[in-house]
Amino acid sequence: MDGIDPVVLNLAAALGCGLLIGAERERRKGKGATREPAGIRTFAIASLGGALAALTGGPWLLVAAVLVVGALTTAAYWRSHDIDPGITTEIALVVTVMLGGLAVEERLIAAGLSVAVVILLALKGPLHRFVGQVLTEDEIRDALVLAAATLILLPLLPNRAMGPFAALNPHSIWLVVILVMAVGATGHAAVRIVGPRFGLPMAGFASGFISSTATIAAFGIRAAKTPSLLRPAAAGAVLSSVATIAQMSLMLAATSMATLRVMTVPLLAAGAGALVYGLIFTLLALRGQAKHEPSAGHAFSLPTAMIFAGTVAVISVGAAALREQFGQSGIIAAAALGGLADAHAAAVSVAALVAAGNSAPNDAVLPILAGLSTNTVSKMIFAVGSGSPRYALAVVPGLVLILAAAWGAALLMGLLDF
Repeated sequence: MDGIDPVVLNLAAALGCGLLIGAERERRKGKGATREPAGIRTFAIASLGGALAALTGGPWLLVAAVLVVGALTTAAYWRSHDIDPGITTEIALVVTVMLGGLAVEERLIAAGLSVAVVILLALKGPLHRFVGQVLTEDEIRDALVLAAATLILLPLLPNRAMGPFAALNPHSIWLVVILVMAVGATGHAAVRIVGPRFGLPMAGFASGFISSTATIAAFGIRAAKTPSLLRPAAAGAVLSSVATIAQMSLMLAATSMATLRVMTVPLLAAGAGALVYGLIFTLLALRGQAKHEPSAGHAFSLPTAMIFAGTVAVISVGAAALREQFGQSGIIAAAALGGLADAHAAAVSVAALVAAGNSAPNDAVLPILAGLSTNTVSKMIFAVGSGSPRYALAVVPGLVLILAAAWGAALLMGLLDF
């Protein structure tokens, strides 16, 4: 927009912010004695007022303008609080003045924030229903726990290597805890949202973010009790491994991007194999009427996340000790042993060594694949032990395909040096 005075653009942005928010409030203003105290004209003028205050008097005059509008909106609220106890419009008006002032310096940010304000205002009904009727008390508490873990505890933890063999980084370990909780919450939300309409395949994929091994075992029990659910249960079981690969990729990214880069092709191959195999059984399952009850309760398990982090810490120390004593072969043994319990913990512990400079990225490929292999063996054992023979025959070939794809891709890329 060459040739246009920046002041004019800033004022236009401020006016746009006020008109946008005011348009939404005008639609909800109502009529008669119960109408809201401000509409599109008031919001537009308030935003322009904030911009003019910032232009002519700087931040102090903008503060004064915000205080004046705040006083006026407070008076308007108390005048009608008996019939309209809400203060959303009043708060939005004060925010609009501030957005007008912000537009003088950062008009793009002000425009983006005004859109965010309008979205929040427009979604009043859905947001109220979601918080009041959809979310359970356990889920709200879980959201608070996740917020506290991320915004309070994480910044307080030291971000440096320490402990035995300099193998522990408290910040990175707690970041893994947060990631486990966040991914578990995402899977839980997906299960709640899809409900019974999409059946076991989608629920299996979502639940795999919490625990693929547990998903395979649970679906095996379900298939044994209800043989008609064999195909959708097998589809969900194998698709849960797609979540395993996705979760491992996220954790490697959070721990060591260098490790993720060398593991990208093997992980993509493994994920593609799981996805194709799972989709085949999903298509077969669509012929039936498989249903899955939406899951309520906790969105994630904090003890499980803590145990996972503890496992990562123990394996990290053990891997560092074995590496110190036996070199690269010690890391492979530690990762394979840890993979029996959890492939993610083994992979993250190896990636942590790379992040700390104690191992090369290419040297992490074999230990991570070893941990993935032993973890897949654990899944096979659960598939055989928890379900019917038909369930095991349906699931185990998919798990073998996943493993073969990962190892085959690593061999083709020349990432393995035996």
